Amino acid sequence: MLIDVRVPAAGESITSANLARWHKQSGETVRQGELLVTLETDKVANELAAATDGILEILIPEGQEVAIGTPIARLETNAPMNSISPTSPTSPTGPTSPILPAVPEIPHLPSSAPRSTRRQMSPLRRKIATQLVNAQQSAAILTTFNEVDMSAVLDLRQQVQESFTSKHGVKLGLMSFFIKAVVIALKQVPAINARIDGTDIVENHFYDIGVAISTARGLLVPVLRDCDQKSLARIEQDIVGYAEKSHAGTITLEDLQGGVFTVSNGGVYGSLLSTPILNPPQSGLLGMHTIQQRPVAIAGRVVIRPMMYLALSYDHRLVDGREAVTFLNHVKASLEAPICLILEA
Repeated sequence: MLIDVRVPAAGESITSANLARWHKQSGETVRQGELLVTLETDKVANELAAATDGILEILIPEGQEVAIGTPIARLETNAPMNSISPTSPTSPTGPTSPILPAVPEIPHLPSSAPRSTRRQMSPLRRKIATQLVNAQQSAAILTTFNEVDMSAVLDLRQQVQESFTSKHGVKLGLMSFFIKAVVIALKQVPAINARIDGTDIVENHFYDIGVAISTARGLLVPVLRDCDQKSLARIEQDIVGYAEKSHAGTITLEDLQGGVFTVSNGGVYGSLLSTPILNPPQSGLLGMHTIQQRPVAIAGRVVIRPMMYLALSYDHRLVDGREAVTFLNHVKASLEAPICLILEA
């Protein structure tokens, strides 16, 4: 009996998937529940397991994009499970030795590697490319900068890290401080917690913050819900949970939808300064950067402090420069006096 392996539905707006990787070979015996193939859509990855025991026959190779519902393989379920692999042929009298056909002498091939390689973009990468272009074409993106002295945050983390990790099971990172600082700033500058819908302005009264996470498949932005109601510990736990899901390919569409603002940390890769692109339909995105020991003037003296440049990209159709500067000043003030972030939690 032959059973078709079909591409499953992955959401109303998704019509196709890319066969990213076959985990089994044609002719190989598989057991029920074993992983067969990883499928990628323009949103998420999906791992498809065998519905029953059988011998796999692959119909469509890796790298092909196919419509939802398309048969991509078959399972022969009535074949004996100890069948000999096609790579080990037998004859009525027993195993045979491999036959080596006589062929003309193969010409010598150049040893140098090819100068270029062409491969098809994954659905996720195509989706990211489309969204980035649309963001620049549909919004008046402007970026304003400031810098923040990270001394107080770093000192506080060092003081409480051991007890924090022991109590909550996660380390106290920088991202939770920035997310809480962003929530305070959004409350002070509500124009940034809004979006344009046609000729209307939709102002949000909740604080679901997206966190950009880089994965092998591309950039994903899962959303932390109701950050105004969460402690630093809960935010760190949510971030770790999303990072694990992102790298495992189990993140869902719901995880990526509904954010009102995004925080992106390019500093983990050493970025000193950047002009981030908005994540539509959001009107603001805060870019974090690497912490660098720099000389700064404080109370008439030059001292060395761990400094970070901040970049706020915003939709200038909705947010004025004064509001952008005010927002960054609130973020800066919160991070340079982080006790307020603990009290806010």
